[in-house]
Amino acid sequence: MTTRDAMEGFLQQSEDTIRFAKKQLQGVQKQGHGNDQEFHSAVEQVEQQVQQLNALALSSNSDQRQTLDRMRLQLQQLQNDMILEKH
Repeated sequence: MTTRDAMEGFLQQSEDTIRFAKKQLQGVQKQGHGNDQEFHSAVEQVEQQVQQLNALALSSNSDQRQTLDRMRLQLQQLQNDMILEKH
């Protein structure tokens, strides 16, 4: 079972990643371009969070999996938005 501290730390890190990625996405949407390096870094960070989430889900209980599933949806939606914006 995943510890509460591990879950809280992961969720906080995910929220920080989402904030950073949304900021980069908004910059690209407003300007038609943004800092490509930071945007690509944000894309990579979101992908890393999804991978960490998948690993964490393997050792989580049902309540934790529900929380992780909600976070997964947020991360995947953000990934989709970022992919669509760059194409």
